[in-house]
Amino acid sequence: MTSVQSAHFESTERRSQLPDLLSAFRELRASGRGHLEVNLLDSLYPYLTLSFLGDHAVIHLFTSEESISLLVGDGSVSPDGEVDVPVMDELATFTGDFVMGVDCAWDVMENFVRAGTVEGLGEWREL
Repeated sequence: MTSVQSAHFESTERRSQLPDLLSAFRELRASGRGHLEVNLLDSLYPYLTLSFLGDHAVIHLFTSEESISLLVGDGSVSPDGEVDVPVMDELATFTGDFVMGVDCAWDVMENFVRAGTVEGLGEWREL
């Protein structure tokens, strides 16, 4: 997760309950940018990443070391538009096809944690 104090990605794994994750996300949201990775207890895969800058976010799904997908966006940015978001510590550019509002992205992450599955979270496109 991006550290609010240093504004850099920290790869140290931390275990937390949903309320703690929400609190950490709110701190990041207040800073205006961030990257966080979430997996389920005692399972490396699947895991999701949420990267955001301002009001725009992108979600990656990792189902194995070799399999990465992007969640199709919510239409908040036109398909031919482009948005930069931080992936770990580097800005990456995504087309509007994969961009969504930060609140929508958080809802996806919360549903993943609560349901324990990526089923029903939206349409995924494998990279």
